[in-house]
Parts: sequence; structure tokens; C-alpha cells
Amino acid sequence: MPEIRTETLANGLPLHRIGLEGTKATTILVAFDAGARTERPEENGMAHFLEHLVFKGGQKYDDYRKVNETAERMGGSLNAYTSHDLVAFHITVRAEATMEALDLLSDFVGRPLIDAEELDKERGVVIQEIARYADQPSAVAEELIDRAAFGDHPLGRPVLGPEEHLRTFTRDGIVAFRDRRWAGTRGGAFVVGNVSHLAEGAATHELFERFPDVAPPESFEPAPAFDPKVLVTQRDSNQSHLRLSYRPDVDVSNPKERAALSIYSTLLGGSMGSRLFDEIREQRGLCYSVYSVAHAYADTPVLQIGSGLESGKCAEAFTRIKEIVAELHADGPKEEEVERARAYTAGRLVLGFENTNAVARTAANQTIVYGDQIDPDVHIARMDAVTFDEVADIARRVDPTTLAIACVGPHEASEFG
Repeated sequence: MPEIRTETLANGLPLHRIGLEGTKATTILVAFDAGARTERPEENGMAHFLEHLVFKGGQKYDDYRKVNETAERMGGSLNAYTSHDLVAFHITVRAEATMEALDLLSDFVGRPLIDAEELDKERGVVIQEIARYADQPSAVAEELIDRAAFGDHPLGRPVLGPEEHLRTFTRDGIVAFRDRRWAGTRGGAFVVGNVSHLAEGAATHELFERFPDVAPPESFEPAPAFDPKVLVTQRDSNQSHLRLSYRPDVDVSNPKERAALSIYSTLLGGSMGSRLFDEIREQRGLCYSVYSVAHAYADTPVLQIGSGLESGKCAEAFTRIKEIVAELHADGPKEEEVERARAYTAGRLVLGFENTNAVARTAANQTIVYGDQIDPDVHIARMDAVTFDEVADIARRVDPTTLAIACVGPHEASEFG
């Protein structure tokens, strides 16, 4: 049973302590509702670029070498991520180094220099990152399916942004984005694991209060109505990368429905015992990779199916995948596969939560995106409590006739009618 304490700091940042027994590690994570979906059209790519720039140094650790070498001297794992939902920075260390790690993270993230010269260097690095993704058909397919499902809405734009945007970003524009979006009231600080070395009171508060007191930002643009498209990027290749995206009729503010959607996705294509893996890969040999994932943004759900396969087998796989979704919609799942999917999904959570970083990331997503509880045991219990009828109901709420489609390979859009 985790020991959880929450307080709000002077800058509006909630501080969550999640004590876990039996670990010698501590993760410190700070996140904000400042992901790619909060960008204005001309800013697309800025949230991710800012994530890169803060690692160049703060007031105390004032260059990238000091940041990196300090983390290494404490044996720490230091990283960050930007999604459509969030930007987050985290470090995991042995518990004895907690306060030193907090001093480091809060310095370069909470009060970054954002040096103009370093900005220009890192601009080239991120442009190379964009180019690398453009060379990977599977990554292109991921960007393509977002655009097919959400159009020109921020959820349909790539987190990395286009190269032409990166070339125009200025220091003033980046600082303005940070001052507009990195509000403590729309973020959270999480200290997870062995928290016995986290100081009480002022010593900890002063470090987390290096993050400025930013006014609450405007709300992000709501998700649009589902207007799915078929998008194909032609490549002369033997392999194709196929993506299908459905918009289930699910209330993402309801944690029970999110849990049931996760289990539905698992039985559909989330494990080696799933329907898609069993039939598309094992029985028919149509592909090496096939999967389904369910994701809930703050205001809309997504059920995505993906496959990497020989181009000549793409049409057959596409047809059969759609039929399997339609069969689940019409006939529902079997009790045995729901039971197995529930056990597998909950088991993956249990195993994942052995890692303090995974607990911190889940807690950030739950509280910042959904305003939900951060107790990892609660999320495991929710999965265990999902019933057959709830999963069958989710299957009925996936409209098999309305879906976005994306493909990278030697195909025409007309092949996916």
C-alpha cells in the first residue's frame, strides 16, 4: 500500500509524495499540461524543442556538461518526454541522492538559461531528428494516422513539428510559450519510491519553487468531431505500414470506461493471445507485427490498430482486420478471452509498477490529464474489477464502419475503400 501525501506549493505546483516499500530508488518527475496539443498552429514543434533546450543548463548547472556529469556522478538516469498531452522531466536515482537530484532537476528545468547560441545548435539536432523519423516508414505511418483521424487539429499534428517551423523559432517565442503554458496549477511534481531522504518543509519547497508562478493558461482546443480520412504515402517498397483508427463512444472522464477500453484493446490486439495476433499473424501468416492500442486524451478516446507487413498481403490483412472489429461489435467477446485479457492487462500494470519511473509517469498522466487519483493500487484494482458486460459494451460502442486509415507503401487510397 503506497503512502501518498499531497500539498500545493506557493507557485501553485502540486507536490505529490508516493512512498513505495521495498525499493532503494527514487524518481523525481515534474510535468505540465504543455504538450503539442496546446501549441498554436505556427508553434507546432515548440513544446518538444523547449524540452530539448532546458537540458543546456540553468543558473547553477549552467551548461549541458554540468547537467549531464552531475547526473552521472549520482548514478542517475535523467530524461524527458513530450506528447500531445504533456511535457515531463524526470530523474531516477538511489534514494540517498534524492535532494541532490532535486537540486539538479529543479535548476535546469525550473530556471533554464535558454541560451541563444545553444538554441541554434540544438535547432540543427532536432531537424536531424525530424529527418530520421521521415526515413522510418512506421514513424511516417504514425503521423499519417493522426492526421487522418484529426485533420489539422493540434491532435493531428506531429509532436516534433515540421522542419520549416524549427527554422523560425526564436528565443523570445519559446520563452513566451513557456510563460504561457508551464503553469503550476496545470502541472505536478512527483517524488516516487523511497522518499525517506526527501527533506520536509522549506528545503524541498524552495527547490520546487524555482519553477515560476505562471498564471493559469487558456484551455486547449477541444477535439473535433470524428471526420475520418484515408491517407496514403506512396513508397516503392516490399513492406507496408498500415494503421486504422476508430473513435469509440467512450466517456474518457469515467475511469471505469477507460479501464474497460484498455481490456477490450488487449483482447483485440494487445497480446499474443489476442484475436488479431492469433488470426492475422499466426493462422494466416499475413504479417510479423499486428497490434491494437487504446489511448484516452483528456477529451476523446482513440482505438488504433497497426500492422507492418508484406505489401502484397496488405489488402487481405486490411479486410480481415476490419471484419474482426465488426465481429466483436456484432457478437461481442467470449467470456474466456475477457478474463484472460483482464488478467494480462492488470498483470502488466503490476509488473510495470515495480519501476518507480513508471509509477511517476502514470501518476502524472492520471492527475494532470484526467484529474484522477494517483494511487497505483487503485489503477490495478480498477482493471481487476472490470466485468465481462463492461467489455462487451465497449465492443458495441466501436463503430466498425467509421474509421480513419493510413498506409505507407506502394498503394493507392482507393484500395482502402
